[in-house]
Amino acid sequence: MKLNHTAAGPEGALPVLLVHGLYGQGRNLGAQARRLAQTRRVVTVDLRNHGDSPQDMDADYAALAGDLARLIGDLGGRVDLVGHSMGGKAAMVLALTQPDLVRRLVIMDIAPIAYDHDQTRYIDAMEALDLSSITRRSQADAAMAADVPEPGVRAFLLQNLDFKATPPAWKLNLPALRAAMPQIVGWPDDLPQGSFPGKVMALRGARSDYVADAGEAALRAHFPQVRIVTLKDAGHWLHADAPEAVAETLVSFLGDGR
Repeated sequence: MKLNHTAAGPEGALPVLLVHGLYGQGRNLGAQARRLAQTRRVVTVDLRNHGDSPQDMDADYAALAGDLARLIGDLGGRVDLVGHSMGGKAAMVLALTQPDLVRRLVIMDIAPIAYDHDQTRYIDAMEALDLSSITRRSQADAAMAADVPEPGVRAFLLQNLDFKATPPAWKLNLPALRAAMPQIVGWPDDLPQGSFPGKVMALRGARSDYVADAGEAALRAHFPQVRIVTLKDAGHWLHADAPEAVAETLVSFLGDGR
């Protein structure tokens, strides 16, 4: 599948590929992309069933990693790879199954484990919205407030509402994401044995519980060279909570790509 993506910054060294999380889009990592693009070629991507990329009912990590591998092939065959949450899991699967495609890996607030949380309540809220009566984002925000009381989460979800369509429509493939939710919050059990030999940084938010003891142990098992960095005053969406700190940490770790 050919993914929608945007590139910026100078050519020359290896590109940096930024991969968003569940219900996100490539532009969610815009602050980090702009900083990296001062010295590196940076590519932000919409994963399948998200943003302006194609939709497909196959939404497991093998499919997501395969899409990224094809994009990396188009970009020259090797990248520095950065992934947040679901995008971080897709990036880890790719690094573990096709390590030659990845020089350095950054995993943002996720671990290679199965989680017991479920994100379908947001799908419920989006599907419950009567789009036939919505003409403005403020209307959609007010209508979703009872089901999604957190203003920041509503704003994040509503970035996916396409007001160019009549009536407005979700860019997300909600049926596919609902069906794949067990795989999305899980971790593939059919990966080949072994570990990724390259340099890895795992960024986690101090106010997030996504990378606790079990997650840290799994990261070290799969990625022997991992460096785990905790960002204070940041939660799971650490790139939004601490955009400058995340950007500068990425610049320092990824270097000039040579």
